[in-house]
Amino acid sequence: MQAGPEQLAERALPAGAYFRGAGAAAIIGAMSIQRTVVITGTSSGFGRLAAEAFAADGWKVYGTLRNVATRNAAAADALRAAGVTPVELEVTDDRSVEAAAKRILDESPVIDVLVNNAGQAFFGVTEAFTPEAVSRQLDINVVGPLRVNRAFLPAMRERKAGLIVYVSSVVGRIVLPFTGPYTASKFALEAFAEATAYELAPFGVDVAIVQPGAFTTSIGENITGADDAARIASYGDVPALAENVSAGLGAAAAERDAAEVARAILALANAPAGMRPLRTTVPADQATDMINAATAPVQRAVIEHFGLGVLLPKEPASA
Repeated sequence: MQAGPEQLAERALPAGAYFRGAGAAAIIGAMSIQRTVVITGTSSGFGRLAAEAFAADGWKVYGTLRNVATRNAAAADALRAAGVTPVELEVTDDRSVEAAAKRILDESPVIDVLVNNAGQAFFGVTEAFTPEAVSRQLDINVVGPLRVNRAFLPAMRERKAGLIVYVSSVVGRIVLPFTGPYTASKFALEAFAEATAYELAPFGVDVAIVQPGAFTTSIGENITGADDAARIASYGDVPALAENVSAGLGAAAAERDAAEVARAILALANAPAGMRPLRTTVPADQATDMINAATAPVQRAVIEHFGLGVLLPKEPASA
């Protein structure tokens, strides 16, 4: 005789730990549903590691990247080998984002988690970046997530469930010289993410901001420098001080495993809805954690002052 849901429930749990009745059937039903995640920027770094971590955890994973059939063909093949479905997506191109979202949503109408990870770093003397270069930095790191959100959020809001993860940085809270465009983009991303956290609360969609410290990933290997050589030269010996920043970040990164960030993202995805902290530093960072802890009550007070307490999360805004 075929086993019913109650019998399956008993088999699924360790000996001596049984849930019986209708509740058991509901638990098994929930356990059997494969959840779906979309992660941007999965050709390498945090995105690639996160995609692999989610796939290993049993999720259906769509990993987006540029140039799937050409420059990143090897990365796409590696993703497939890890159980990830690679999808062509350029976060700065409206049509590319819309086409990718259509393909994904046609195959998997329910997206449980969206991870906005794709990004690029522009480092150098701030004045030496042309307006066009800074606009490019902001388009990738700030407007890009907006494009992706607009493609996937309507379905999440309609379902009244989901999680949006933004991969920010500790320099979304702390300013270092020679990181102006990148730091500005991360400060902007943090504000953008927190605003959406309040606005999406009535729809049951959670928002989580991950703030990595220094890690060795491809973003550090593909830094874009300032593009006005004459302005750089006019600063004399000052630009050479940027080596102090690079050396400090490199020393910190050498002691860390970038997979820690992937594990933090996965942990947020697996956490109960409505109980996820708004900000998570990886690894714990005293300076950034102090800023997060100090600003959270001020932020809540301001929101309440404007009569918007209904939009506040149940848990403190920082953790």
